[in-house]
Formats: sequence, C-alpha cells, structure tokens
Amino acid sequence: MLIGCPKEIKDHEDRVGLVPSSVQELVACGHEVMIETGAGAGIGCADEDYVAAGATIVATPDEIFAKAEMVVKVKEPLAVERAKLRPGQLLFTYLHLAPDPAQTADLVKSGATCIAYETVTSPTGALPLLFPMSEVAGRLAPQVGAQALENTGGGMGVLLGGVPGVDPAEVVIIGAGVSGTNAARVALGMGASVTMVDSNTNALRAAVDRFGTAIKTVYSNKGNIARLVAKADLVIGTVLIPGAETPKLVTAEMIKTMRPGSAVVDVAIDQGGCFETSKATTHSDPTYVVDGVVHYCVANMPGCVARTSTFALNNATLPFALALANKGWEQACKDDKYLRAGLNVHDGKVTYEAVAKALGYDYVSAESILGL
Repeated sequence: MLIGCPKEIKDHEDRVGLVPSSVQELVACGHEVMIETGAGAGIGCADEDYVAAGATIVATPDEIFAKAEMVVKVKEPLAVERAKLRPGQLLFTYLHLAPDPAQTADLVKSGATCIAYETVTSPTGALPLLFPMSEVAGRLAPQVGAQALENTGGGMGVLLGGVPGVDPAEVVIIGAGVSGTNAARVALGMGASVTMVDSNTNALRAAVDRFGTAIKTVYSNKGNIARLVAKADLVIGTVLIPGAETPKLVTAEMIKTMRPGSAVVDVAIDQGGCFETSKATTHSDPTYVVDGVVHYCVANMPGCVARTSTFALNNATLPFALALANKGWEQACKDDKYLRAGLNVHDGKVTYEAVAKALGYDYVSAESILGL
C-alpha cells in the first residue's frame, strides 16, 4: 500500500502522524511511505531520518493526497485538506465529528473512508488511540491552569500549591477518567487542594485507591457541581462520551458565581466542551475571559509538547496502521471489531451512530457496509 503522511497545518500543531520508526515498520512489511518535507521538524525528526527509515520525501501535501491510498495524520483535516480527499482513499486520524458539521459534510462529500482514532475501542471498553493524548492533555491541564491563574495570564495571582501560611488553590476536576486522573496526579503534585467529581462511583473509588486521602471525591450532580465551581480557583473539565458531543455540565450561570480571576480549562473542547461558555481556542491565542473567569480551551492541547505526544501516539496507532495497510481497511475491520468501531464515514455515509444522531444524518452501520 502507498501510505502518505502530510505535515500538520493546524495552528501550532507540531505533531506528525508517523515517526521514522513507524515508517521503518511499514516499509519492512512491503509498503511505500511518502512524507511531506519538514513534517517531523517539530519533534526533532529531520527528512534525513525518514529517508533512512525508507520513506520518500515529497515537496507538497498535494502529491500525498493525490497518490496515497492511506493518509495518516494527527488532527482532523482542515477545509483545504478535505478538498483534496477522494473516493476510495483511506484517512486515519483524529476526527471529533459530532461538534463539527462542516468537517462531517466535507468528509461525506469526499467519498473517502475515514477511521477516527478516538472511537477505536478495545476488549476492555477503553479507547486505546485516545488514551495517550488523554494522558498528555490531563497532565498539561493543571500546568496551563496554573499559568492562567497568574497575574500575567489574566488570573487573580494565585500560586497553585500555595506556600506555608497561605492556602493552596482549590482545584475541581470534573471527570475521573484518563484525563481527569492524570490531571489530579499533577495538580496534587503541585500542592493544590483537589476535588474530583464523577457520576461513576467506581471511578471515584479508584481515585481514592490511587491517591488516598490527598484527594476529595464528590458524586456528580447539578447541585454538587454548582457548589464546587462557586468556590474553585481552577476547574478542569475532562468529560468524554465516545464519539458524541460533550454535555455542558457547567452552565454560564455557574461561571458567573466564580471569583474574578479564577480559571477553567476545558480538556473536552475537541468534542464541543463541557462548559457552556467554552469556545475552541489555539496555542497562538489560548485564553479569553467570560464574566471575569479565564478560559483555556485549546483544541489541540498535546500539540504544545509535540515530541512526547507524537511518540506516545505512534506507540498506540502503529499496530492498527499496520493492520490497515497489510490487510486493506475492509478485511482489517472485518477481522477486528474494535478497529471497526473507528469507522466514522465511508463512501458518503455516516457509519458512527453518535455522529449521525448529533448531526442529523442517516446512520449506516459499519457491519452492513462490510456485509457482516
């Protein structure tokens, strides 16, 4: 199979879909790989590294989209990239379609087959291709939240861990999944007072087992969230419903109850965000203020630590990329129901139920397309 990897063009997105070691594995299996020049510069991988691994370097993304049978990326294709997709081509990347009607319409129109990292599942029900980026984003959240609380970041001038004689910041983490647990680990390590909120009591028990009495846990309901948000210095939202738009658990009215100069970090912004006041931002302009509260809502948080993120992502995606290349997407998806769960769009049809429901498309199951 001819596999192409273009340079990412989203704002400050320095990750890359394939690292040289992944290229080497694909080439060893008999595949050809094209890499756009400079695609790995943001992670310290030069064109020469890719050539040594067996790739061909091309000058523009046009050649990749025109020739590649499978395009491997990190972030969702932007409009200029979507216009280059063609029927029969396979796109393997993060998509996050439910809150993005424009992207969904373009992918449907393209006729391409689109497999989304974030909806590939595992025998345990986990999301193995989302997991590493959830870890990264979770660990980044207290870090960027701490910066937002600084006077220079627009905040009230609170040090997350406090000092002897001065209280630490009150941090509320909504969601006790992968991102939330990693956010708690870092926030506690920074010395903050941390409360974790979730409607899954088993997840809260797991947090207590992991962190002991250092962490406070509260069952998630509207009343408890409103009470905790009102007294928080920093609220981190990490709620995820696979493939679906994130519910707005923190309302605009709740935001108004927070102290001026407090902050929120919406890790769930890729799926629409869990704060009613959230709107996607970029690394170039990461924050804005609503009712005195600093909002950090960067839609590609892990992109600012591109090297760590890219290698972590490739560790997870490579086995699936190899399966798709070795078998072709149809046989690979027939053989692996967990990979099949990643199929979101095929030949003008929406094949992921939560996306179809969110955006008003007819749902056509992957099984019916594959004759299963």
